[in-house]
Amino acid sequence: MSLITQYGPHLPFLRRYARALTGTQASGDAYIRASLEALGKDPSLLSESSSPRVTLYRFFHAIWATTGAKLEAAGTAGTFPPEMRLAVLTPLRRQAFLLTSLEGFNRPEACEILGVSISELETLIDEAHQEIEKQLATNVLIIEDEPIIAADLANLVEDLGHTFAGNAVTRRQAVDMARKIKPGLILCDVQLADNSSGIDAVQDILADFDLPVIFITAFPERLLTGERPEPTYLITKPFQDDTVKAAISQALFFHAKTVHEPS
Repeated sequence: MSLITQYGPHLPFLRRYARALTGTQASGDAYIRASLEALGKDPSLLSESSSPRVTLYRFFHAIWATTGAKLEAAGTAGTFPPEMRLAVLTPLRRQAFLLTSLEGFNRPEACEILGVSISELETLIDEAHQEIEKQLATNVLIIEDEPIIAADLANLVEDLGHTFAGNAVTRRQAVDMARKIKPGLILCDVQLADNSSGIDAVQDILADFDLPVIFITAFPERLLTGERPEPTYLITKPFQDDTVKAAISQALFFHAKTVHEPS
């Protein structure tokens, strides 16, 4: 079986993970390129794990550990943005958190990827939660045309201590509500009630505001094509509560640190 056949289906999701881990698409893709270049030169670097997906993620983490600081420095011209400084100082905590909450790996798989014990993993996850909980609460706009899903998301938002600011079901309604309430975060479906696009709604909103967006869709591969700027935070329907909570925490964490950093 060729490498492309075996590992190709997992690459779009590894790219999503890399972007969430680093906080930017450019930095995340830089790690992916470094990984693929190393693999192309020496396929024997891949060490078989419990599954092809675990194998790929474990290899990616080996590249992260050996080339990460160099890639970050090269991409920032000698100065580290806040999210890059965090990547250097506390990588394992965020890796453990993202692997289990955002990527859906079970505990043994995450341990295999990171090379840690179950107890070490649990400690890392707990510490990551403590870091993320330092975020300031914000108001959240939900763009979702399914009432039950919208209600579930609103409950998750409030469970995290944020304010549910409203739910829009069309592109126009979403833009109007955003201009009125000035949200700090958006959770957005792709296909809306009047066949308008959540992607278009977000583009309209981001023309006026600088805020993080999490897309929630049944077809994530449509947004992970590499043909245009891709969302850093993308969740597949049906979603797990912990996955949404993890994405919210990470999105606010990276964005808040970037926006509020003193100049």
